[in-house]
Amino acid sequence: MNQSLPTTETMYTALLEKDSTYEGIFFVAVKTTGIFCRPTCTARKPKKKNVEFFPNTHDALLHGYRPCKICHPLGHQGQYPQWLKPLMDEIEAQLPEIRLKDSDLRDRDLDPSRVRRWFKKHHGMTFQAYQRTLRVSEAFGRIKYGEKVIDTAFESGYDSLSGFSDSFKKTTGFSPNKSPDKNIVVTTRLLTPLGPMLAGATDEGICLLEFIDRRMLETQVERLKKSLKAEFIPGASEHFDPLNQQIEEYFNGARTEFDLPLVTPGTDFQQKVWEILQEIPYGATRSYKEQAQRIGNPKAVRAVARANGDNRIAIIIPCHRVIGSDGSLTGYGGGLWRKRYLLDLEANN
Repeated sequence: MNQSLPTTETMYTALLEKDSTYEGIFFVAVKTTGIFCRPTCTARKPKKKNVEFFPNTHDALLHGYRPCKICHPLGHQGQYPQWLKPLMDEIEAQLPEIRLKDSDLRDRDLDPSRVRRWFKKHHGMTFQAYQRTLRVSEAFGRIKYGEKVIDTAFESGYDSLSGFSDSFKKTTGFSPNKSPDKNIVVTTRLLTPLGPMLAGATDEGICLLEFIDRRMLETQVERLKKSLKAEFIPGASEHFDPLNQQIEEYFNGARTEFDLPLVTPGTDFQQKVWEILQEIPYGATRSYKEQAQRIGNPKAVRAVARANGDNRIAIIIPCHRVIGSDGSLTGYGGGLWRKRYLLDLEANN
């Protein structure tokens, strides 16, 4: 796949600055060592004359380079490290009963401080807070659909109803007995060749899919909180497995259409724009002007562009397929190089 790359100068600067926004956009190979790396690799940076750049790991391997043992370029960015994966598998398999303390981590040959640092860096919370949030997320669903608060509390591993209520309110912002009148958006990290994405789901379907480093992500989350009257907490959803599978198939070139329930609160105009976005065929592009014409309002080019920017479900609602009338790439919240990558991916499959 001959995907377009940034200029050599741009990529070398990104390499020197360990710029994470270029994760998945290029890989750098070092001629003097025979190794290829991610842009964010912490290894000593080579001289410009000694490197060459590739759009994907496949091309780097075909040119005889070996993957770096420091940055592991063959794995998805954001992936659980190997030392942590058994713990995460155990938590997922035993929720809500599992409740691990520092001593339990030591019994599993894990350093509690190392685990704590990883969760603070990647989730913004301690490991204990992460466990608590997952338990509360599951408890919310049970209470919302009829289970008694006291039964849910003890089945979630709490020793007292007051302890459960305090933890629940601290996490969600409301007490357990208000659950039937409240909404929750559960979130998870989705791993892609272009870096991790934040996925959010209600009971009805996927309401959020954005690259984690998108500048507007926090604003999008706040808008969803308001429109859905919901709180966001990490958790599990029946929609996440099919989402992960379909996104993986898309990046592998094995899927051209998505079959997922979507939740897209917005104005009537926004809904219309997002609907026609999903009508753009895989591998095709349209201009903002063409999109405005398709909704029956040729003069609404700027309004269409704004509605595109307000799209909260990247890739699935393919706003990356809309370009300037002159063919230029404009207006993609995930970054123009990601937009180019997605268009090249679709054009070559």
